[in-house]
Amino acid sequence: MNSDEVIKRIGNLHATDLLPQNVKNWEETRMFLQKIVEILLEYIREENDRSSKILEFHHPAEMLQILDLSIPDKPMTLSELLNCCREVLKLGVKTGHPRFFNQISCGLDLVSMAGEWLTATANTNMFTYEIAPVFILMEQEIMRKMIELIGWSPDEGDGIFTPGGAIANLYAMNAARHHCFPRAKPLGMTSVPTLCAFTSEDSHYSIKGAAAVCGIGADNCFAIRSDAIGRMIPEALEQEIIRCKKDGLHPFFVCATAGNTVYGAFDPLPQIADICVRHGLWFHVDAAWGGGLLLSPEYRHKLAGVERANSVTWNPHKLMGALLQCSACFIRQEGLLFQTNQMSADYLFQQDKPYDVSYDTGDKAMQCGRHNDIFKLWLMWRSKGMEGYRRQINRLMELAEYFTNRIKTTEGYEMVVAKPEFLNICFWYVPESLRLLDPKEKMARLDKVAPKIKAKMMERGTTMVGYQPDKQRPNFFRMIISNQAITHNDLDFLIEEIINLGKNL
Repeated sequence: MNSDEVIKRIGNLHATDLLPQNVKNWEETRMFLQKIVEILLEYIREENDRSSKILEFHHPAEMLQILDLSIPDKPMTLSELLNCCREVLKLGVKTGHPRFFNQISCGLDLVSMAGEWLTATANTNMFTYEIAPVFILMEQEIMRKMIELIGWSPDEGDGIFTPGGAIANLYAMNAARHHCFPRAKPLGMTSVPTLCAFTSEDSHYSIKGAAAVCGIGADNCFAIRSDAIGRMIPEALEQEIIRCKKDGLHPFFVCATAGNTVYGAFDPLPQIADICVRHGLWFHVDAAWGGGLLLSPEYRHKLAGVERANSVTWNPHKLMGALLQCSACFIRQEGLLFQTNQMSADYLFQQDKPYDVSYDTGDKAMQCGRHNDIFKLWLMWRSKGMEGYRRQINRLMELAEYFTNRIKTTEGYEMVVAKPEFLNICFWYVPESLRLLDPKEKMARLDKVAPKIKAKMMERGTTMVGYQPDKQRPNFFRMIISNQAITHNDLDFLIEEIINLGKNL
């Protein structure tokens, strides 16, 4: 039966004509789902076609005119629903396109995608073994492997998959507070001294957010100076800890970053760990971005000292390429996650079940319902093996070196950080009209260049790369190389495209 015949047969049906409401219409159900899969397959094919656009940009008011997003009074037909799916994919951003360099989390790993499809079909919650037996065991096995890669022994580590790296950082800070002051859980912050935390000025904003949520206060999360390439300065950290103690505050938590968001910098973990030991502070490493380097024997040295952490955030949906979302928080102290978050709801976590209830993981999570993020990671990791990941990550690092060398040798380009540590390459493009200006005037005008080029880039739809200012630096491009589909040609294309877009500026 060809496509037109399928639409003719099912197009005027409604969702109530399919399973599960109508068990007799299996054939129509199968046809509808096959049409959905065909739409997805066409999207995947087009997304990997470099001649296709990354996006068809429209301003919000225009988009609302193009798309009817309202909820109708009467049910839509299956044919109309299929058209909705096509339109949504057509007007969205193709983040898996090989020339999309805008975010850290990008690319489309097909095996991970297949795992996500199965996960959605199973639609299983992760709070108890009784409803997710295979996935619970799978999660424990993957966490055991990740704990081993961090460098902890299996009997001293625990973890939980969380809704993103920001929430993983919140888990870590909350566990640290409970470890130091367990009475804060029943009594609140009035039972503890005025706590304070420390993180790099170039760290992720979620650390201050966690301080706000935990009742510590964003203003009591102190930003520590970083050096010229974005690494926390250990001496500045210790000075601030001493100052806070003199001011009557109670330091308890330090966050170091392994691969920060802007520059991809790695804080000096061993020195920060030493300071935490000296002052009795919880040592957290936010390795959401850089954690994947632990899979590369050649580059894992960049995380030397992570094994000394009390907690670690690691996002497989970043460097490892799992589909969003896939994030984990690891706590070195076994049982602390349960102690911190356990509420013992007797309708869910009964202790007289016919199996070992220690496998019921829900009571160590802040949330009740928890999405199954593990299957897509497990399936993807098996598809590559340890050696496949080693090759994939090493290749990305080689691409970053190639792009850096191209930027350094192409007229009009200037590096923000001369020697990037990771897969973030920060640079300016200086149009010809600005190159002979006085340096101060040049920098003042340069602030407007990246936003204008980005606007043209989005209108053209051929590529995407992010930009931002930082401290006294004018807007610069922040290039991210994390998509396993990227080639040298894609990087060359971006360099030439920026030159073309900036010609008349």
